[in-house]
Amino acid sequence: MASTGSSYSIVEYFGGDDGYRCGYCKNEKGNFSHGMWSHAMTVQDYQDLIDRGWRRSGKYVYKPVMNKTCCPQYTIRCHALNFQPSKTHKKILKKIKKFLIKGETPVGQCDDGCDGVLKEFRGFFEPLTSSLQRTVAIAAGISQALLKGEPMDSAFGEGREVPPLSPVKMQQCQVEHPVISSNPEETEDVRPATSETLREEPASSPAVKGPRHAPKPGEGADPKKPQCRKAKDLRKERRQQKEQRRQDGEALTSPNPASNQPKNLEEFIADSLPDDALHRLEVRLVPVNFEDPDFMASYEESVALYARYQMSVHGDTPCECDESQFKRFLCDSPLEAETSPDGPEVGYGSFHQQYWLDGRIVAVGVIDILPNCVSSVYLYYHPDFASLSLGSYSALREIAFTRQLQKQSPKLCYYYLGFYIHSCPKMRYKGQYRPSDLLCPETYMWMPIEKCIPRLETSTYARLSEDPQAGDANALKDLSRALVLHRRTVMPYAAYARKRKGSSDEKEVEHYASLVGQTCAERILLYRA
Repeated sequence: MASTGSSYSIVEYFGGDDGYRCGYCKNEKGNFSHGMWSHAMTVQDYQDLIDRGWRRSGKYVYKPVMNKTCCPQYTIRCHALNFQPSKTHKKILKKIKKFLIKGETPVGQCDDGCDGVLKEFRGFFEPLTSSLQRTVAIAAGISQALLKGEPMDSAFGEGREVPPLSPVKMQQCQVEHPVISSNPEETEDVRPATSETLREEPASSPAVKGPRHAPKPGEGADPKKPQCRKAKDLRKERRQQKEQRRQDGEALTSPNPASNQPKNLEEFIADSLPDDALHRLEVRLVPVNFEDPDFMASYEESVALYARYQMSVHGDTPCECDESQFKRFLCDSPLEAETSPDGPEVGYGSFHQQYWLDGRIVAVGVIDILPNCVSSVYLYYHPDFASLSLGSYSALREIAFTRQLQKQSPKLCYYYLGFYIHSCPKMRYKGQYRPSDLLCPETYMWMPIEKCIPRLETSTYARLSEDPQAGDANALKDLSRALVLHRRTVMPYAAYARKRKGSSDEKEVEHYASLVGQTCAERILLYRA
C-alpha cells in the first residue's frame, strides 16, 4: 500500500488495571479495559487490531478486559455480501421513502441513539406483533383507541411496526353476532374471527327452532355456491397437490421467476422518487482531512449538528460537545490515508458519510474504510428527525456502501458494527444484521452469532469457540522481535533491553505484545521513554 504519511504505527501503552464507570449498566468501577494512545496507525495494523478485539475512540485505542469487565463487549461483523434486509429493515426503508415523497413522519417513535462508540437504541413499549393478534384483540372487545395509541417500534424484533386498522378494515373484521356451534365439543376450540371463519356455515341456535327459509336476496350464504372451507384444509390440499406433481415429475416453475425474487437492499435504496416528491436526500462521502475542501465546506454545519445531537439526545452541556470535543472524538483519527492498486477508489482511512436533506446536513455517519471492512464508528443526527430511525437507516446504507466497495476491492466484504453486548438488552439490536459473527475473546476466531447466543444466555463472558483445543494462532511467541521506538530509533526489544538503564519493563512490554499479537508486535512501534 502507498501511504501519504508514516509507514509505521506508533503507540503508547497504558495498561488496564483501574476500573471506571460503565456506560451500559452504570456500575461505577466495573468497566475494565486495556488502552493505548495511537500517534499514527496504518489501516492494516488497525484491521489486525480490531480482529483481536480492539476499538478506537478518536486516537485512543482500547480493548475490554473481557473476563473482568461488568459488560463484556464482543466484536461483531456482518457478512455484507450475504445480507438480506429483514421485515423491520424494509419498513424503515419504506418509511424513509414515504417521508421523502409525502413528508410524513411517524408519531410517538424514536430512533436509535448512540452509545459513545456506536449506535444505541432506546427502549420502547411492546406493541401487538401481527394482524392476527389485532383481530383476536378486536374480537375480545379491546377498543380501537387503545390500538391506535400503542407505540411503534422501528429498532427491535421483526414485524412490530403495525399500522392502526382503518375504520373500513375494522368493520370487515368485527363480528356483529357470535358464532355458536351446534356441536358442544367445538365450543372448546376458540378461534379468531378471520375471513375464513366468517365464511363458514352459521349454526342455528338450539333455542330457536322452526322451518328453514331461503335467504332473501343479498342476505346470508348463497345455497347455490359450495360451502366455504377452512384455510388449513385448503393449505393441506395444496401441499398434497404440489407433492403429487413433484412425484409425477412436473416442473414446478413460476411463469415469471424474476417477479418472485425478493428485492435486495440496493433496490430498496435506489427506488426512484416521483417528480413531485417533497424532499430530496443525498449521501456524500468526505475524507476526514482539514485540507480537503469538501470536508471544510461543511465543517461548521457538521460541528453545530453534533452539538445539537449531543445536548438533545445525551444531555451534554455546551462545553461537553464544543468544537474541541468534536475534533478530538470524530476528527482526530490515527489512521493514515492510504491507497492501493487493488483497493477502493476512495482509498482507505477515516471518512464522514453525510446525509443531506434539501441542502442541509441532517445526519453524519463516521466510518473507517479498512482493507477487509467498513467499520462504523459513530452516528449523530438532527433530533427533529429521530422518528425516521436514521441510526438503522445509516447502518443499511453503510452495508450497501460496503457491497459497492467490494466490487472494487474483493477482500473488502465485511461491515463491522463495533461491539455486541448481550448483557445489555438495548445493545442486542446489532445481532439483527445477519449473517453475522462474534469474535471469540480467547482464540480470536469468528463464530456465527446463532451459535454464540446460547452460551451468552448462560454467562455474560464466554469462550465462543466450540473447539476446546483451539488457541490463539497469533499468540506472542518471541518478545525479542517486538519493535520499540526509543530515542527516535526503531529497534527490536532485545536491543532496547540491552541499552535500557534502570528497572526492567519486560513484564509491561510482554503484556502489551500478548494483547496485540505477534504480527502486530513486530510491526507496531511501542514508544519507550
